[in-house]
Amino acid sequence: MRILHLLKTAVGASWALRQTTELVKLGVEVHLALPEGPMVAKYQQAGIKVHIFDPSIVLNKPWLNIGQIKRLRALVDEVKPDIIHSHFVATTLLMRLALRKYAIPRIFHVPGPLHLEHVIFRNLELCLAQKQDFWLASCLWTQERYKQSGIASDRIGLAYYGVNEEDFLFQHSPNVDLKKQLNLPVGSFVIGMVAYFYAPKAYLGQTRGLKGHEDLIDAIAIVKQSHPEVKCIFVGGPWGKSHEYFNKVKRYAQQKSGESCVFLGLRNDVPLLYPQFDLAVHPSHSENVGGAVESMYAQVVTLTTNVGGFPDLVSDGKTGYMVAAKSPERLAAKIIQAIDQPKDKQRLIANGLHKVSRVMNVQHNAKQVFDFYQHILQQQAN
Repeated sequence: MRILHLLKTAVGASWALRQTTELVKLGVEVHLALPEGPMVAKYQQAGIKVHIFDPSIVLNKPWLNIGQIKRLRALVDEVKPDIIHSHFVATTLLMRLALRKYAIPRIFHVPGPLHLEHVIFRNLELCLAQKQDFWLASCLWTQERYKQSGIASDRIGLAYYGVNEEDFLFQHSPNVDLKKQLNLPVGSFVIGMVAYFYAPKAYLGQTRGLKGHEDLIDAIAIVKQSHPEVKCIFVGGPWGKSHEYFNKVKRYAQQKSGESCVFLGLRNDVPLLYPQFDLAVHPSHSENVGGAVESMYAQVVTLTTNVGGFPDLVSDGKTGYMVAAKSPERLAAKIIQAIDQPKDKQRLIANGLHKVSRVMNVQHNAKQVFDFYQHILQQQAN
């Protein structure tokens, strides 16, 4: 079985490396088209045949897509894959435009639900699909959204972007003591949020950042009225050209909650930071499973919003806490509950670890992908 994967980045996206590595172990001949970058060598070391080419549609310079289409067609003619597996909206749009006359089955493995939440982008993606197009959802919400859009169930699979448990060796270190470094009182309740800062996109109707930083800041301002010792640690920096937005959020935090919010910027020691949080909060407006995987593996009580794939991992009061998105008041109430009910901590941590270990197992998820390949090829043969 020969599969051509399409990626738009060779920076990060380690989930794709984990998946393709496991597929190679299952006997798949994996080819991968992606731009030059630091991940290329890692793919090659895993036995993946790499083709340096960014297979993404160019929206801001549409005339360049003539060349993009020709290059993708030439690559497909060279590789002769049994299936083409795309991992991004941008690569999927190019794939569908370029290969409309090809009978090769094509999979869009949907990395997140954002484009499905906006009718224009959802319809754009769907209207370009043909009978040779299939979908792999990476959370239950996405799978159901496609069914509601009229896609037949046998054309939609489910495969999470799994992780290796050993990738999350979170541990305490005497060399990284946040409370000591930040001069926090011994009794401080430390909340942590680990996420990049994504500036709002006006064309999507966004007025606040996608990850909900401002919502958490508003919630902290409420919480500190009854729990003045609470501290919220923000880990992460601006994504792309979002520096102005990043600074705006920091100013907003100072205005709303004074010294209760601390910004650490980008860090390369997140595994050492997580165990020092009493509560990890992921207040996203749109998400797949997001950082909940990390915090649950780190054995930190996890609070998320009820969007995207979060409910696949977090059940309120059982494996963590959950609130409605874009609701600082409810977010604050749930944080106060976590502070006031410490007896629930170990139960939530144990249940959360069991859940994430079962759902996000990388070998199991790769087998889901492999089985979907076989399902498609069997359909094509009939």
